[in-house]
Amino acid sequence: MKDDKDNKKEFRCMNCGWVSSEDMAGEEPEHCPNCLAGIHREDEQGYECGGILEPVGVWVKSDDEWVIIQRCSLCGEMHLAPVAEQDSIIKLLSIASKPLSAPPFPIDRLEELTKIMGGRGNIK
Repeated sequence: MKDDKDNKKEFRCMNCGWVSSEDMAGEEPEHCPNCLAGIHREDEQGYECGGILEPVGVWVKSDDEWVIIQRCSLCGEMHLAPVAEQDSIIKLLSIASKPLSAPPFPIDRLEELTKIMGGRGNIK
C-alpha cells in the first residue's frame, strides 16, 4: 500500500498488477481482491519467504465461513486466508468449481475405474 497526495491508501497487487479503485482505509489486505493471491511473508520457521500465495481451493467451514486455500509458489507451504467482502465472487467461484471442471481422474475411464472398485461399471 502507498499513500497518495490526498492521504488515500492505494493497494497494488504484486501478482496481477490490479490497483484498488476505492480508498483502502485501514490495514493492507491479506490478499488481492481481484486474483485472491497474496505474498508469503514468512515460512513456518519465521524466515522471510516472499513467494506468491496462489489460490488453489476454497474451504467452506462448518460455520459456513468461506476460506481461501493458498499455496506458496516458492516454498510450497499452505496458507488459509478468510474471504473478504471486497473479493471477486467470480474468481472465488471459479476456484471453488475447479475440481468439477478438471477432476483428478480421467473421465473417459470412469466406467473402468468403477468396475475396478467393485461397482457395476455402467453409467446411465
